[in-house]
Amino acid sequence: MGMRIIGGVYRSRLIEMPKGAEIRPTQDRVREAIFNILGDVSGKNVLDLFAGSGAFGLEALSRGARRATFVENNSRCLKTIEENIESLNIPASKYDIVRGSVSTVLPRLEKEGNRYDIIFLDPPYHKDMAKNCLINIDNYDILAEFGLAVAEHFKKDSLETGLDTMEALTARKYGDTLVTIYRKIS
Repeated sequence: MGMRIIGGVYRSRLIEMPKGAEIRPTQDRVREAIFNILGDVSGKNVLDLFAGSGAFGLEALSRGARRATFVENNSRCLKTIEENIESLNIPASKYDIVRGSVSTVLPRLEKEGNRYDIIFLDPPYHKDMAKNCLINIDNYDILAEFGLAVAEHFKKDSLETGLDTMEALTARKYGDTLVTIYRKIS
């Protein structure tokens, strides 16, 4: 089963989904809506947390992002991301793949001085993972000035937190999915 890249240079190209991994792929229409909200991503550095197939990072690269970093802990997902990158012939200078849990990778990214213009997070639903991930992004200085964090979460999962460096800009509902976009404020 595959998904399509929605726009940009890889538009209409198929990407594979991890086989046997329990992931919930973002529907094409939701991904398209997110990128319509984001607008031009040319030259941006993006971080794709809980990357799964790598769809968000690959879509961003297709639309002109400078570089994408994929963070994933599942070996089947990592293999799929590598295969998708290879099938699209994306140059090695355009991406990094980091194996590990988000909670252990974020401090390492901060220590290395990495800053991202857009952070995509699409964790498993119902486990407060989106909320906890936002708190971690808030705690680690990895979001660039005026950067955006795009959180996909279950519509009933509250993301209400006392974030110090980010504010919610907009929230859009797509069926059972809610997409909340945060902007760095300090």
